Amino acid sequence: MQGTKLPRNSRGAKLWIAGVSTLAILVGCETEPVKQQAANGNESTYSTASKRKTGETEVVTQGAVAPEAEAGQAPLFAEGGLAVPASPSDDHFADAQVAPQAAQVQGYSAPMEVDRTRGADYSVLPLPGEGENYIATSDGPVKQVAVPEQRISTFSIDVDTGAYSNVRRFLMNGQLPPKDAVRIEEMINYFSYDYPKPEAGGDPFRVTTAVERTPWNNETYLLHVGIKGYEPPATERPAANLVFLVDVSGSMNQPDKLPLLKSGMKVLTDQLRDDDKVTIVVYAGAAGLVLEPTAGKDKAKIRAALDRLQAGGSTAGGAGLALAYAKAKEAKIDGGINRIILATDGDFNVGTTDIDQLKDMVAEERKSGISLTTLGFGEGNYNDALMEQIADVGNGNYGYVDSMKEAKRLLADQLSSTIQTIAKDVKIQIEFNPAVVAEYRLIGYENRALNREDFKNDKKDAGEIGAGHTVTAIYEIALKGSKGLAVDPLRYGEHADERADPNATEFAFLKLRYKAPDGDVSKEIGTPLLISALKETPETPAEARFATAVAAFGQRLRGGDYVGAYGYDQIAEVARETRGADGEGYRAEFIELVEMAKALDSGS
Repeated sequence: MQGTKLPRNSRGAKLWIAGVSTLAILVGCETEPVKQQAANGNESTYSTASKRKTGETEVVTQGAVAPEAEAGQAPLFAEGGLAVPASPSDDHFADAQVAPQAAQVQGYSAPMEVDRTRGADYSVLPLPGEGENYIATSDGPVKQVAVPEQRISTFSIDVDTGAYSNVRRFLMNGQLPPKDAVRIEEMINYFSYDYPKPEAGGDPFRVTTAVERTPWNNETYLLHVGIKGYEPPATERPAANLVFLVDVSGSMNQPDKLPLLKSGMKVLTDQLRDDDKVTIVVYAGAAGLVLEPTAGKDKAKIRAALDRLQAGGSTAGGAGLALAYAKAKEAKIDGGINRIILATDGDFNVGTTDIDQLKDMVAEERKSGISLTTLGFGEGNYNDALMEQIADVGNGNYGYVDSMKEAKRLLADQLSSTIQTIAKDVKIQIEFNPAVVAEYRLIGYENRALNREDFKNDKKDAGEIGAGHTVTAIYEIALKGSKGLAVDPLRYGEHADERADPNATEFAFLKLRYKAPDGDVSKEIGTPLLISALKETPETPAEARFATAVAAFGQRLRGGDYVGAYGYDQIAEVARETRGADGEGYRAEFIELVEMAKALDSGS
């Protein structure tokens, strides 16, 4: 897959790192160059493009490279400093590495050095999205069921929600998101749905299905597959061993980065039980230990350690991960929750920076039973590609924090879902009946696709479900003989007849496989999907219709190749009709985002 990096213009000046000692890193912060924005507000003028390929991931970087400092140009210095190489034997290490309180100013931004000889307009602020990295994905293709190799759809479930809040950030800043920032499954799964709950003592989740006519194509159907995870009472949650891995590099020196991060971690700290424990590891030019494992009852001590953090230096994220895993193993709770929570903008720039190498490291470390959650912050240099991928291979989840409200959602309201896994390596496989179904497409999950043989391969990694999580997948299907076919039917072959078999009783068969959180062998469950659901479609549940509205919105933001003339007004109307109780206001906010997108999209 290709990666997309939104461009930055080369104009602007740099703030350089002054130097490094073994005891402290003097902070250097590279100021963000200003991008020239095209007239339509959603495209940029580019001057160069470069490409690098690492393993299976190709990263495309567009835009001119920022110039080096000119000879004789005096560097600027900023106060700060925080990363000291870890030394587990040093009992006073945490105190030794923390910079003076006087240097910590919330929302402080290092001064910008302006190259006046180039006529830089330093009054222009960077716009959202410049210099950010995303994995390029094409929309899932239409598959012909008559072709045996295409008859079966297999994919990993996905409980990440980062794409939705990241898209919200773009829209709130008055800009349509880039196509590759929109992962439809993460937008759908941002919302909780009132699916039937599993019974206590049985499978850790319950699967339900629903069928409705496709609102953008009345000749096809939407098949909803909904999963509801078991949510044990809070008193039954196992004790948690959490490692806060905090990026304190210079790129985090913005109000929507480290200050917001610290406030969010304090929200999580307030939820800790007495038998939980927290370790704080930081990284900038090197990795360091700020807080040894501390009991959850010592909340004041944890909050004080967070208060002392400040930003400065380069970003040795790989070293930070290595130290965090080491500390998580030292404090591991057998039978408990053992998880690293990485909070960063993802801008790794020293040490191990290659995504595939980082993924390999995380994949190896997950064997120790330590999970990885990633929380993204900020804009301008944000590395969504890294954050999503290492969480996926780390048996964890990925969220993007754009506000304190989102921090509260992830780290307080849905804390159990965020940190407590109830099933891992969850895979879905659907075999469509070629006697009934002519074609289908899975909406979203493009980078979660698996090969057919991966379904029964217990060594193949897949997604995890947290306590109380809901997961939704939506297929658009066209029956044989339908006028809604996207591809002409085959002329030859066993299933070339355009008529559906009138004697068929099933249109598909649904299977799921999963493992227990600490298990190595998966369990399979399956159920037939009856054709009667297509012949006599009952009134579609409101929850399914709301999910359809979100799916349509995601498709519209990605270009709307499959939704035709179905636009923002219709999407908002369905969302209003199915908003429901909406105690936290998330669905009302969704409607507002749809209306914002309509105003920004000149093609609407």
